[in-house]
Amino acid sequence: QVQLVESGGGRVQTGGSLTLSCAASGRAFGDYAMGWFRQAPGKEREFVAAINGRDDNSRLADSVKGRFTISRGSASNTITLRMNNLQPEDTAVYFCTASRRVFFLSTAWDGYDYWGRGTQVTVSS
Repeated sequence: QVQLVESGGGRVQTGGSLTLSCAASGRAFGDYAMGWFRQAPGKEREFVAAINGRDDNSRLADSVKGRFTISRGSASNTITLRMNNLQPEDTAVYFCTASRRVFFLSTAWDGYDYWGRGTQVTVSS
């Protein structure tokens, strides 16, 4: 089994920055693609970013391009999401996710195999 643990959420003012981290553990974890989704109250879970498990090719949602960056840590089982110029509409619970498919960069949440419990990001105006 694979476990994903997020950290780094919090509250910032509009225009501020936060960095989220996700660490994967479990004997089964391999070169998995990993990513982030978010869910605001009353809204569906939406894709934010994903990075593949082999060559770090990544994909970002249009709504965060130019502001967010996804990267893999020095350990292949960790990823970070650097979020700059945060806006109130970025307020949500952010979930880390992983897929056993190495090159999987889907924007559909139901294509991923493992999920963290989420970390709250709140952006105040």
